[in-house]
Amino acid sequence: MRLIRSRSLRAAASALSLLLALPACAKAPQPSQAQANDADPALWVVKDKDTTIYLFGTIHVLRPGLTWFDEAVKAAFDRSNELVLETVLPAPDQMADLVKAVGLAAPGTPPLSERIPADRRAAFDAAVVATGAPPGAFDRFKPWLAATQLSIGPVGKLGYETVNAPEAVLTAAAKSAGKPVLGLETPQQQLGYFGALSDGAQMALLTETLDEMPKVGETIGRMVDDWAKGRPDALADEMNDSLKASPEIARSLLLDRNRRWAEWVTARMQKPGTVFIAVGAGHLAGQGSLQALLAQRGLKVRRVRY
Repeated sequence: MRLIRSRSLRAAASALSLLLALPACAKAPQPSQAQANDADPALWVVKDKDTTIYLFGTIHVLRPGLTWFDEAVKAAFDRSNELVLETVLPAPDQMADLVKAVGLAAPGTPPLSERIPADRRAAFDAAVVATGAPPGAFDRFKPWLAATQLSIGPVGKLGYETVNAPEAVLTAAAKSAGKPVLGLETPQQQLGYFGALSDGAQMALLTETLDEMPKVGETIGRMVDDWAKGRPDALADEMNDSLKASPEIARSLLLDRNRRWAEWVTARMQKPGTVFIAVGAGHLAGQGSLQALLAQRGLKVRRVRY
């Protein structure tokens, strides 16, 4: 993940696959007529004489009723020998242990409700209670973990869930077809990107999340619409706006990861086969995108039109 109209959190959306293992969103309502329609998200391909790699941008939560796993996307997946995601998650209890190890403040750290700026404390306390947790339940959380946890509730109440998202659908399809599912990163690495952020960056992430939570419905609606209509640049603008204002977050959660992934793709092109890579859509548009980095390495990336 990326889902609240916080500039920093939209950048963090590119790493939100870790949230698949955190507490589930609220039960989704029946899909609206607007959601029960066809979607044609963007798809790219890079290939040589014996290797083909598809690049598919995902959005990490969706409502039910949006039909996207068909046409060119399904055909590309069916032709592929393996599925590659940002990460392959362990069992929920194992993931919870990893989150605790990285996301909880050291003993003796003042409660988060006391460290947050005074003018945000009332909003923070209200947001915590709105999740169904008692007051003070997030006091041992590091700010980044509080921000991501608080982002889940409003999204879930609007009917968006990870079980409907491309990662879950593609993983189920791969397992059904006997295709291996690989990760570009480990869960520990993904969590580590958040944990390595400075205290200032983490607190900015949390306060901006609180400020923008009332706009979540409007923002995620635009994001899903851009994704469904194959508008990667507009979607990346929405997700990665913090590139201009938060270079630390941009570097850690987006740009450095894209560079490592470009190295992975370049190396994988040396082996024959067909690979379907699905990563957050924010990685596949804008400055420093995965495609741009591959082009710098002499690989031609073409968008699949359908």
